[in-house]
Amino acid sequence: MGASVFEGASNLRLTVAAVLLCVGTSRLGAASPDPPLSPGFEHFYNLEYPQAITEFRAETLKEPNNPESWNHLAQGLLYSEMFRAGALESELVSGSNPFVRREKMQPSPAVAREFNDCISRTLQLGEVRTAKDPKDADALYAMGVAYGLRANYNYLVRKAWMDALKDSTNARKMHNQVAQLRPNDIDCRLVEGLYQYLVGSLPWHIRALGFLAGYKGDREGGIRIVKLASEQARTNRYDARVMLAAIYRRERRPLDALPLVHSLSERFPRNYLLRLEQVQMYSDAGQKEPALEVLSTIEAEKRAGDPSLAALPIEKVYYYRGNLLFWYRDYDEAISNLKRVTPNTSVLDPHSAVMAWMRLGQCYDLKGDRQSAQTAYREAYKLGPETDPGKESRSYLNSAYRRPANV
Repeated sequence: MGASVFEGASNLRLTVAAVLLCVGTSRLGAASPDPPLSPGFEHFYNLEYPQAITEFRAETLKEPNNPESWNHLAQGLLYSEMFRAGALESELVSGSNPFVRREKMQPSPAVAREFNDCISRTLQLGEVRTAKDPKDADALYAMGVAYGLRANYNYLVRKAWMDALKDSTNARKMHNQVAQLRPNDIDCRLVEGLYQYLVGSLPWHIRALGFLAGYKGDREGGIRIVKLASEQARTNRYDARVMLAAIYRRERRPLDALPLVHSLSERFPRNYLLRLEQVQMYSDAGQKEPALEVLSTIEAEKRAGDPSLAALPIEKVYYYRGNLLFWYRDYDEAISNLKRVTPNTSVLDPHSAVMAWMRLGQCYDLKGDRQSAQTAYREAYKLGPETDPGKESRSYLNSAYRRPANV
């Protein structure tokens, strides 16, 4: 459901988003059936970014010469901004999402400066160590992580597509060196798998760029490597599972993604986005009732005071349900749910807030209530005049929304 896959240069942006989100993974623990996590990363994967950042800052004070500690802090800062902007849902990496057309993320100057300082510190420490020992695998690994995190930042914050691709290329090169030094290290192969998928999905004229010359990538091979990492990696297993689920969704394989998302949700119960992702997967698979059932369960648990959902605004549930029902052309119920969101959009991320008003307007247009539709579009534009949903809503003020027959 949703808009068609973007073509041409936009396809590059879409694919970069699909595979870079977890390129910046960091080593988290020792070998085990499922890797243990430090307190910082327990908070991180449960969406508790302020607590995670506090732990990571303490780590940099304790181990200032360890490049990994600076990567951890950079990762916490970046994902905190992504979460605040509503950029962690997998719709930004699916072929049907307009995230690539969104406005830039706007981190505070202090956050941007701290992130860049962390990346610079990692690269400087890594260069010092590799100057002494070119085969220092831990330093090479950390430098690859830093390049991956900066690729994320260049893509998601700066919208600098080529810079993001160049940094991801450097991340691959660093981790390929680690793979040569440690041929049995599955963890360092995650970046290679993601990069294989990325380049294998690019149009030919993008692959002809100088820094990609001669490198064709391997879309299916990349998926196989990420799957292997999701099953056997010692320390990047959770990240591999997240990325494999995102890739499956982009490849229109939602039923393959569902078990991964479900297992991650059980492991990180306070990460409510993982449960909402199940709604997206069922919806993509054309299974309306299971999608609605997930939302009903979340709503009931939220109302019962489940502590794992304490950070979830109930309006987010209504927004997801209203959006889902819109796609299934159940406009009356969609309106009923969206009207429970719009009085309190301040609790939502900026994108969802504007989208709720725009979707409400579209539902009214499709019901023939032009006056109510225009009122909703005005609210969407007022809330986010520089956002793409806001601009789109403004266009509907003079021309009613008409849904294409095949959407």
